[in-house]
Amino acid sequence: MSPSTILADARPETGYSRATIANLPGGAFFEGQWQTADMTVEVRDPEDALLLGRVCTSTPQDVRRAVAHVHRHLQIHEWPLRSRREALEKAAVLLAEQSARFAGIIAAESSKTITEAEREVRRCIETLRLSAAASGELVGETLGFEDSMAGGNKIGWYSRKPVGIVAAITPFNDPLNLVAHKLGPALIGGNGVVLKPSTRTPLTGLAFVRLLLEAGVPTGRIAAIVTGPGVSNALITDTEVDLISFTGGPATADRIAAAAGSKKILSELGGNNATIVCADADAQAAAKAIVAGAFGVAGQNCLSVQRVYIHISLFENILEQVTSGTKSLTTGPKFDRTTDVGPLISEAEARRVEEWVEEAKAAGGTVHAGGQRRNAYYEPTVLTDVPSDCRVIREEVFGPVVSLIPFIQVSDAIHEANNTAYGLQAGVFTQSVDVAMAVADRLHVGAVVINETSDVRIDSMPFGGFKKSGVGREGVRHAVREMTEPKSTIINLGEQPRWQSLGGLTETS
Repeated sequence: MSPSTILADARPETGYSRATIANLPGGAFFEGQWQTADMTVEVRDPEDALLLGRVCTSTPQDVRRAVAHVHRHLQIHEWPLRSRREALEKAAVLLAEQSARFAGIIAAESSKTITEAEREVRRCIETLRLSAAASGELVGETLGFEDSMAGGNKIGWYSRKPVGIVAAITPFNDPLNLVAHKLGPALIGGNGVVLKPSTRTPLTGLAFVRLLLEAGVPTGRIAAIVTGPGVSNALITDTEVDLISFTGGPATADRIAAAAGSKKILSELGGNNATIVCADADAQAAAKAIVAGAFGVAGQNCLSVQRVYIHISLFENILEQVTSGTKSLTTGPKFDRTTDVGPLISEAEARRVEEWVEEAKAAGGTVHAGGQRRNAYYEPTVLTDVPSDCRVIREEVFGPVVSLIPFIQVSDAIHEANNTAYGLQAGVFTQSVDVAMAVADRLHVGAVVINETSDVRIDSMPFGGFKKSGVGREGVRHAVREMTEPKSTIINLGEQPRWQSLGGLTETS
């Protein structure tokens, strides 16, 4: 049995088996080859700690070799735009054909239920198609020189060119689609990519790299290294890496920025997302959306609903409905299709969430549902009466916890929603267009969703936030622009009027 084999037998009653979650060719990919030495890093199912497979322990020297190989390929080998588009289109087709296998890998190594994993695969197919279609973004325009002092007798244009090598550093919570959101735009833009997937969920990323190679991505355009002492620092400081695209936490982003120096950095750093439910809102629709938005992927979602500000006239009604809806959720095995909420990514993370909730309870918070931990599971939890200085209000919980807070004036709800170091997304429930537009205008976030919670992402939209929520925007065609730069071409036509160069042709002929 190969050391990269996923060792677990998936639950047979679900239709997922060891054959479905197939072998991977190696534990890293660079210099155009799958690497199988030093496969000592174990990947385990967070649900039961079952060993799933192993990946490589790499070194800074491996990173240098990987980057250097991609750099040489970019200098020597052309990969025309049409070929790039066709490769990504084929990758979308291949992923659709292999969707069951990819969903099985995602569910096995992450926190996602099989239903959530299947949804992520469908989204990734769309991301690949959008990436292929974004070839149309690689256009420029003519430059208007005639009305400039230095522009006489000159013509010019600009076109968009790849930045070079993109370091893609991705998290555990969306181990396929968030990888695609970096690799798809980077590749269609003509860049090379070195992927560093999460150490907790690397098998999905490595399987995706293999799929891209099968689809026609040249082996010199892509590399993948998971972990090892000094690997992260080697990647972000390598002088031939031109752009770092990172999804993760603000503390890690600060360290990356400090080490990377003048490199271009795109970062999506999470959120402490608020939803405001106004007095005229549809209470039933709001309550249903709050439950759905707070507890997906066990709350480990940067768009997860964490704080809900509810007009006092609707507060008790919505609290009752949210509590009832939360208690009806099933927490359990990921491959059981009746399961709504799976485990957190580790028992340590579940213990952290437990600690934050206990802190809120000690400060006067009331638990209406959940509030209990079992190993890596933490029950979906509804809180009220939590002081604003508690971590479940102040920081990103990244767990299945939502706090409900009453308000009287909408202006107060807006102020409290903005009173955070984050600014990713927010939701507003109201039947008034005027109220919706006024509230949306005053919320300092990257997107406001009307009559939905913050937990909405359309893969074609510009995605990112203000403040500690990140720098730049993802969302395929927007990422393509971030990962390319305008390059101008200017032609000096000389000092003589152009008509004189036409020989015997005169102004009157």
